Amino acid sequence: MDTHDANLMGGNRASAFDLDEDQRNILDQADRFARNELYPLSERMDAEEWWPEDAFAKIGDNGLFGVSIPEKYGGAGLDLMAAGLVLQGLGRWNHALALGWVAHDNLCANNIYRNGSEAQRNKYLPGLCSGRKIGALGLTEPGAGSDALGSMRTTARREGDHYVLNGSKIFITNGPIADVLLVYAKTDKEKGAHGISAFIVEKDYPGFRVAQKLEKMGYRGSQTGELVFDECRVPAENLVGEENRGVSIVMSGLDLERAMISPLCLGIAERALQLSVEYAQTRQQFGKPIGSFQMVQSMLAEMYVQVETMRALTYRTLAAAAPLEVGGGGRGDIHMLTAASVMHAAEACHAVLDKAVQVHGGMGYIWESEINRLYRSIKLMEIGAGTTEVRKMIISGELLGDMKRHG
Repeated sequence: MDTHDANLMGGNRASAFDLDEDQRNILDQADRFARNELYPLSERMDAEEWWPEDAFAKIGDNGLFGVSIPEKYGGAGLDLMAAGLVLQGLGRWNHALALGWVAHDNLCANNIYRNGSEAQRNKYLPGLCSGRKIGALGLTEPGAGSDALGSMRTTARREGDHYVLNGSKIFITNGPIADVLLVYAKTDKEKGAHGISAFIVEKDYPGFRVAQKLEKMGYRGSQTGELVFDECRVPAENLVGEENRGVSIVMSGLDLERAMISPLCLGIAERALQLSVEYAQTRQQFGKPIGSFQMVQSMLAEMYVQVETMRALTYRTLAAAAPLEVGGGGRGDIHMLTAASVMHAAEACHAVLDKAVQVHGGMGYIWESEINRLYRSIKLMEIGAGTTEVRKMIISGELLGDMKRHG
């Protein structure tokens, strides 16, 4: 480990519950950019399921992609903590684009950096870091959600210099617009979850197509789709890591994904609290601002506590997950902590938005209002990257396993 890495890790531990000056600057930069460039797009994205085609290029031009990827591949050379802060800032102002950002930057680009060959890094990362290419991850299938590994039906067979993929993936964020996809398929059915491999698939490969674009209740405008692989030919050099060793890529990637979902929830909850305070100060009833009523004050106080506890656990988890090595995760304390972080963040975000709509009253129930747009986002994070129920299974499994080890 070089000095730079050691300093980053030490800095992470020191700032587990708050931010140092450099980290605050990163969050402020992302916040300013998102407020100025992305917030004006959010209403149309929600109303029309519209995707602004130049948004990712603008994000890339402002250095907000490839945050945890070294500069030689086009990234910023920072760490997961910094990436989480960028996501938090984007999430405050356009959570639909922020969701596309995390699927692109964390699930695809960072995964290729951590697990790919030097040739794969050089070929794919510069375009992904610049935002000129859009990335996605293909794991979930129509019959394989929470049991994504055990029930995976997408297969890949070796034919000379290619692998041939057959199967489908569903609920894939960025799927309809992706140029580069990191896709998991079974290369050895007999080995079950331990017979999975990872592949880089380009959208123009023969046999790949987007079957349908899916319309969602929330995060509208973030493009989600079903992908089909019908005798899709993928060059053998696009195998990521070793054949049948994809499970370690999945598990460490899932821990990083869970750590990175929490700051998105935090950004949404921060914005909801801000809107609620402003509304309570300006909305008049019975001749006075509703913020003068104790029941409204009580709701705002509870929202604040939820936001601040979410912030503390989010930052602590990002700090702990930042030095996670390739193949790390999927077990132990970090596996439990990332599950706990996203479980709490999703549930706290739900609680905050529920009260935010209550504070807004009838206006909060109107589809076009910003607080309604935020409210419709809450369920996804209780479902995606492992449901709340799966997160509880992970936490209890680690706790009970620890009891057995010491019992």
